Amino acid sequence: MLILASRSPQRRAILEQLGIAFEVRVAAVQELESGPPEEAAAENARRKACAVAAQAPGALVLGADTIVELDGRIYGKPADALAARATLEALSGRRHTVISGVCLIEDGRVSAALARTAVRFRELGAELIDWYLASGEWRDRAGGYAVQGHGAALVAALEGDYLNVVGLPVATLLDLRPGLLLG
Repeated sequence: MLILASRSPQRRAILEQLGIAFEVRVAAVQELESGPPEEAAAENARRKACAVAAQAPGALVLGADTIVELDGRIYGKPADALAARATLEALSGRRHTVISGVCLIEDGRVSAALARTAVRFRELGAELIDWYLASGEWRDRAGGYAVQGHGAALVAALEGDYLNVVGLPVATLLDLRPGLLLG
């Protein structure tokens, strides 16, 4: 059985949607919030997977981390509505990249990969930002938005894996472990 080293409800929903049996064990690790975005996403996924794998020898453990990058800067989970507003204003009318690190560990073997999806936001006026902030959906979301919810209204275009933007790039995961869907 797969162990998901994440508290993300989006990752759980994606695995459930695919019919993959799994259990959740939250990894208590310090996540990188700065530095080169791709390195941070990869390292955070690895840290999560390693922390849980150390407690479950022989298990198949999945660690993942999703970040939003614009101009080399990481836009993580906003601390409050003011930070969420600043993030949405920065992303408004711009193309940013959603980067996910994926790490699988089984019997000491580590497989890892990155997924990238380009997202272009519409021009976001103050009224639209106010509406989105009032939804509360920005909480606990990389980049302060959820594309699968109200955040869809912010997006003009998306190039790449939609599920990567939601929080788990399925194509990348299956590239690392092709037989995962087969049990």
